[in-house]
Amino acid sequence: MPQTSTPEMSTMTDFAGRRKRLQASLRERGAEAMLVTHATNVTYLTGFTGDDSYLLLSPQGALLLSDPRYDQQIGEECPGLEALIRKPTELLLKVTCATLRKLSLPNLLIEGEHVSVNLFDHLQAESGIPELIKGHGQVEALRMLKDATEIALLRRAVSIAERAFTSIRAQLSGKQTERELAHELDRLVRKMGGSGCSFKPIVAVGARAALPHAVPGESTLDSSPFVLIDWGATLGGYRSDLTRVLVTSKIPAKFARIYETVLTAQQAAIDALRPGVLVSEIDRIARESIASAGMGKRFTHGLGHGIGLDIHEAPRLGKNEDRPLESGMVVTVEPGVYYPGFGGVRIEDDVLITDRGCEVLSSLPRELEANQVELLDGP
Repeated sequence: MPQTSTPEMSTMTDFAGRRKRLQASLRERGAEAMLVTHATNVTYLTGFTGDDSYLLLSPQGALLLSDPRYDQQIGEECPGLEALIRKPTELLLKVTCATLRKLSLPNLLIEGEHVSVNLFDHLQAESGIPELIKGHGQVEALRMLKDATEIALLRRAVSIAERAFTSIRAQLSGKQTERELAHELDRLVRKMGGSGCSFKPIVAVGARAALPHAVPGESTLDSSPFVLIDWGATLGGYRSDLTRVLVTSKIPAKFARIYETVLTAQQAAIDALRPGVLVSEIDRIARESIASAGMGKRFTHGLGHGIGLDIHEAPRLGKNEDRPLESGMVVTVEPGVYYPGFGGVRIEDDVLITDRGCEVLSSLPRELEANQVELLDGP
């Protein structure tokens, strides 16, 4: 899907430096060149926000293979980057293979997790390259560590999401449906300067909050004393991701216990975030905190994930992950406890790993008392 660029993204980012770092990693793999076919990775390496285009990195330099729809756009977004614009009657795959044949490369690294069987077969049969090396996560490894421009965009994406949420919580009405609230969130994100929500917002009233990925429906806010909202904003292609649970009437005692359990686990995990700590250790800390309250079996997903150009990217905070945290990573911390038929609580914030520890980028209050709201037309 095409991204939306901003002047900050196109003029301040060192895309050439990113490509040089990737080329250095290719030499470590013994690869002569790399074909980048995943649209998000092409954007990361070039600033180009269109689609249906590939980036070829070879000893001859960087070459963007695209089509006439994007001729002017490439000039604006990627000044100085060489581009091969295929004719409207030509297929991208055919032009790519013809280009590779001219280079006479001994091998080519491809994005193993993004290349289809059809693309692989065509490259193998028509590129003239003796060896195709199936890579894994070469560009994603670079994307894990955010540079100053990326961090600035993420900060603003968080701020836009928070401003939209603050605005919407001040005007909640009892007859408002989950679907209406989700649509209003997207409208407000755009009004605040974002290009839209990072993903389709999750709005789940009462028992439906037990569904971690609930699809907003027709349940109204006055049909239960609480509502879970998971949303984010996109700015310059970069995505924030937050979750809050609002209480709209008298707090059930069971709900209060769940909420405090989740909040305690989240804070314990955040307190442990610093360079060198394994992501699995962070997950363990939150999981054991919830288990100590007797709710361990109700925490049914990983603790969090990286955010950036994708809403879910490396690193994943999970129990089977052995990657150490590094300064420059930006991750979500989102423990949750879910009881089918009753509801659930998930509290999520976006956190930057720094040289000395971490910085929580989001600032919305997390305490239960601060998340009580009054519906405009009553319960």
